[in-house]
Amino acid sequence: MPYAVVASAPGATDVLRRRNIDIPQPGTGQVLIRQTAIGVNFIDVYFRQGLYPWPVTSDLILGSEGAGVVEALGPNVVGFGIGQRVAYTIPNGAYATHRLVPASQLVALPDDIPDTVAAAVMLKGLTAYYLIHDSYAVKPGDTVLFHAAAGGVGLIAGQWLQARGVRAVGTAGGPEKCALARAHGYNDVIDYRSEDFVSRVKELTGGAGVAAVYDSVGRDTIMGSVACLARFGTLVSFGQSSGLPDMFRIADLAIGSLRLTRPTLFHHTTSRDWLETASAALFDVIRAGQVKIQVNATWPLIEAAQAHDALTGRATTGSTILMP
Repeated sequence: MPYAVVASAPGATDVLRRRNIDIPQPGTGQVLIRQTAIGVNFIDVYFRQGLYPWPVTSDLILGSEGAGVVEALGPNVVGFGIGQRVAYTIPNGAYATHRLVPASQLVALPDDIPDTVAAAVMLKGLTAYYLIHDSYAVKPGDTVLFHAAAGGVGLIAGQWLQARGVRAVGTAGGPEKCALARAHGYNDVIDYRSEDFVSRVKELTGGAGVAAVYDSVGRDTIMGSVACLARFGTLVSFGQSSGLPDMFRIADLAIGSLRLTRPTLFHHTTSRDWLETASAALFDVIRAGQVKIQVNATWPLIEAAQAHDALTGRATTGSTILMP
């Protein structure tokens, strides 16, 4: 029986439950996918907790990236065929065995990119792409700071930054995660549990600071991130795993004529040209071995709650995948 895992209302993981579904029929411009792998991300947690506005009143199907096989095409769909392997990243709807996706948001999967890898990188990998190409376009010789370096986005970004000739400084919690980050392209990794990352960044840069800070942690790090920036540096705030960074004020940027941006992946993916360019670049660096994808945890789709608990408990590294 086809099914989805839904959140009945905003809350803890006990709001997640199975709901049987009918296989949907594609409308104009839509593609029906039988899903084979689904990515798990902090944005799923934010929606489940109610930190982001819900598009429905109840029974929200979470999940924002996945891969699968085309089973049916709606009218006016071109460029895709029955049986073709595809992947996507769009807000919500992924925690299901079958789903409809607008053809404009799908990309075809090359034969050498496995479904589990695609489901692990469409959101995280394209996030890493826009961070280092669009939010602050890194240049060879730059030094940047990346928080949560051992997380899904962080491990991809570290490798990509290394390939771009950038000195990447990461933060992570504990010796094991620090070692993992070092093995994925970071020149220096700061253990935030035992070191003050601001002081360490200043030491590593001779007091100059970094050209950019990529901060998905939020409340626990935002003010320190500002303090790490060089003059005219850029703060890229793209998440809030520790809570809303609501203590930050615009006036805080005046210490160094700093720049602040709060980008969102799904604003980038509305451009078909951007989606195709970024996806092709992502698949190319994976294919070239410059970015290796770590799928370190897989759970049955029905155990999505356990996967969420592991993610928020910081018991995971790399990517987590749900298998329908």
